[in-house]
Amino acid sequence: MPQGQPSVVPDDGLTTRQRRNLPLLAVHTGDGKGKSTAAFGLALRGWNQGWRIGVFQFVKSAKWRIGEQTVLERLGRLHEETGEGGPVEWHKMGSGWSWIRHRDGAEDHAAAAAQGWKEIKRRLTEQTHDLLILDEFTYPIAWGWVDVEDVVAALESRPGRQHVVITGRRADPRLLEAADLVTEMTKVKHPMDAGRKGQRGIEW
Repeated sequence: MPQGQPSVVPDDGLTTRQRRNLPLLAVHTGDGKGKSTAAFGLALRGWNQGWRIGVFQFVKSAKWRIGEQTVLERLGRLHEETGEGGPVEWHKMGSGWSWIRHRDGAEDHAAAAAQGWKEIKRRLTEQTHDLLILDEFTYPIAWGWVDVEDVVAALESRPGRQHVVITGRRADPRLLEAADLVTEMTKVKHPMDAGRKGQRGIEW
């Protein structure tokens, strides 16, 4: 895309402006670092445009708070106080799904993932968010907790102008086929190869 010009102009009956404003389904996959980081960076851009941001984290513990969550939630409060930017919601699977009530503190992770996806489908139908980030969503799909055909159907039929970003390794080929933008993070070198563990400010 030299100078920002597309290499192909499809014969779809749309104007350049209409085509530019189509909602995107993006997938960040691969074994390299940076999939979630890139998605949260996009959330910052969207917030600055006044978008309604919804982050749904799968797999990560509800007790683990990453730096991007703190920043985006503070930006959400700034929006509430001043009107700047857009509203922000951040949810985590398991005890972090506010719409699930667990009995005796027990968690069924497969059921929690299914409930999370059910809530996301409801929000897609109601057009609750302008940008949805489904972080590490490839894993519950790969493990069979969420049906990939249902995911693809819901995303392809979503109304309005809702952008969706899905992150995680080993993305299902059917999800990649449905996506408008696919980025594969390829590891060339990583500090862990030299025995160095994750560090504050880099991993969280």
